[in-house]
Amino acid sequence: MVAQSQSPLVEIPLFPLASVLFPGGRLQLRIFEPRYLDLVRECTRHGTGFGVCLILQGQEVGEPAVPAAIGTIARISDFHRDDDGLLGIIAEGGSRFRVARSRVRADGLLRGDVGVWPDEPEQPVPVEFALLQTILERLVETMAPHWRDAPRGAYDDASWLGFRLAELLPLDAAEQQRMLELDDPVQRLAELRDILPRFQKA
Repeated sequence: MVAQSQSPLVEIPLFPLASVLFPGGRLQLRIFEPRYLDLVRECTRHGTGFGVCLILQGQEVGEPAVPAAIGTIARISDFHRDDDGLLGIIAEGGSRFRVARSRVRADGLLRGDVGVWPDEPEQPVPVEFALLQTILERLVETMAPHWRDAPRGAYDDASWLGFRLAELLPLDAAEQQRMLELDDPVQRLAELRDILPRFQKA
């Protein structure tokens, strides 16, 4: 089942990427195109976020890409200049949204009218998915040290567990998008569990 939004539409800039940002996730970007430098300036000036959507058609650079209808709002938490002079930003994933309408500005920046989804309520991880908690602990140790300080209780929340697994397991982009769009955190865990044997055979 895929979540539906009843919230009023809000206008945000959209940033199509070749990867999926999940709620609670972390995004690191290097910005060099003028349209996205403008996006960063707008968001930092007004304290607003931008929408990250998976690219369905096109590229991250150049002509505006065709984005998925469902994405995640990102809020910039830090930025810096790299040695090569490019702007680097770190953004944190917030609420999910559905794009109702989108348009391309003259500068090539994509903007969308979006309906923001409510955050998933905390839900205990059913006992039959305890293995997924152990797998995530191992993945965090090797792939995501920034999660090492996450409170133990986070691993007991089905939504947090599923989103972290979806971003760290080697899923393809379409599978990640599927995990983002599901509105039942336990169903998300069930689908992730069913995918696991594919990686164990590799």
